[in-house]
Amino acid sequence: MTDTTTDQADRAHVRTTGYAHVRLTVRDIARSRAFYDDVFGFDVAYELPDDADEQTREQLGFLFGGVIYAFGGGLLGLRPVAPGDDRFDEDRVGLDHVSFTVPQRDALDEAVAVLDRLGVAHEGVKDLDGYAILEFRDPDGIALELTALTG
Repeated sequence: MTDTTTDQADRAHVRTTGYAHVRLTVRDIARSRAFYDDVFGFDVAYELPDDADEQTREQLGFLFGGVIYAFGGGLLGLRPVAPGDDRFDEDRVGLDHVSFTVPQRDALDEAVAVLDRLGVAHEGVKDLDGYAILEFRDPDGIALELTALTG
């Protein structure tokens, strides 16, 4: 006979309620920032002001010269510490892609128009079983996706 108390303890997991943030390592903050500003228009949560005093510079040192955006799902950071010749590869250990939710299927068609206007290459909208996606990449080749529930 199995001791249920031990079984329950063995199956205990860390309880989470969602993501707090994702931070992406990028090569060129100006280029990446322009892309994320133009495509998403997220509000800036944290960035180092040009006129920051030493105490502020120390407090915001975790930014490494980057930016952290706030949006409905949490925080998205850009950390500019990658070497200039580095390139994202979803087939290596680490990040595969980041997917953002949009409110409905029509928002994917609207996103296609935005990406086309900005000259951002993208796949076509893919209607899958119960959801639809739109795939594209940022300037470092990081795979991004927009997802809408459809059913």
